[in-house]
Amino acid sequence: MEADTSTAESANISTPIPPRVRKLAKRSTFAEYAESLLVTVLLALFGTTFIVQAFKIPSQSMEPTLLVGDHLLVNKFIFEGNGAWYEKLLPYRAIRRGDIIVFKFPFDDHPHYVKRVIGLPGDRVRIINQHVYVNGDPLSEPYVVHEPAYEDPFGDNFPPPNRYFVEIGLRPEWAEQILSHVQRGELVVPADNYFVMGDNRDRSWDSRYWGFVDRRAIMGRPIMVYWSVDATSQDYADRGFLGSLRAIGQNVLHLPSRTRWHRMMHEVH
Repeated sequence: MEADTSTAESANISTPIPPRVRKLAKRSTFAEYAESLLVTVLLALFGTTFIVQAFKIPSQSMEPTLLVGDHLLVNKFIFEGNGAWYEKLLPYRAIRRGDIIVFKFPFDDHPHYVKRVIGLPGDRVRIINQHVYVNGDPLSEPYVVHEPAYEDPFGDNFPPPNRYFVEIGLRPEWAEQILSHVQRGELVVPADNYFVMGDNRDRSWDSRYWGFVDRRAIMGRPIMVYWSVDATSQDYADRGFLGSLRAIGQNVLHLPSRTRWHRMMHEVH
């Protein structure tokens, strides 16, 4: 008696897939990949626009709080004051004295700067013998360092008392207007502006030399050092494309030896 092999034989017969179906399947797969890529790009753009962005420290002005070669994550989802409708619905807060901020420099090609907020709108700021006074009271600054051998024209006393001192080391645009903001020996911060300084007080190019930071120029607050590489200011002197590419190559090449592992995930205050 012969076994019935019709079922087994039919199971082994593969039905050919029409070319049209194969094309549709390929298009469907491509569409899925394209959709995933588009969603990823949109989320990345949304995140860097509204929530968080990466920056690096190229100068000594905020040492020892922030070192040259620190790579920061900046929270852009924190400060109110832009007048957007969603500020009342989301957990924004006012900028506070002592906050470290990332902002666009008022002049030139508007590079990003990192400084600490010293004066709020309406504050009266004065420096006497290296001590900062705000509204007549001395400001507690445990984060500040001074270099006695370094001569800073406005490190000891500020604002300048007259036009003669204004001509020393100030940005021309700031030299033209600084005295209009001085009242009774104090610099008065105008509305919607902030007076900022570096923690490395004698090596900081800050509001003393080029003026106030407009609220609209402030991007956010650094929250964490996600990576830190042993570097100098010269490593970041060339801001062009080739210079940036060269710096990235050097960092990758010497990644294990130049990384400051103890600063990884270091919170910024």
